[in-house]
Amino acid sequence: MSEFDDRRIAGRPTETFVYRDRGSMATIGRSRAVAEIGKVRLSGFLVWLTWLLVHIYYLVDFRNRTIVIINWAWSYLTYRRGARLITGRDATTRTATDARGL
Repeated sequence: MSEFDDRRIAGRPTETFVYRDRGSMATIGRSRAVAEIGKVRLSGFLVWLTWLLVHIYYLVDFRNRTIVIINWAWSYLTYRRGARLITGRDATTRTATDARGL
């Protein structure tokens, strides 16, 4: 349980939530990105590398980080983009209709 929940259950006061805007980052092409952190605006290759590192840092689990790094490296080196589709079903499961080619 979180410290917030512990305090609520015990009837102790909780800390006030404070939002901190840490800025925005976005890739804008191969090896380029833009960032706006406070009033500072940056762009270029170093911002792109920073974006990659920040993105990897916030992924959960070592396995996810490793898979993303390998996929990104492969895409970067081969100039190929992976499929970015969300179909709503597991791609490894096949129905009887799929097996017949219908």
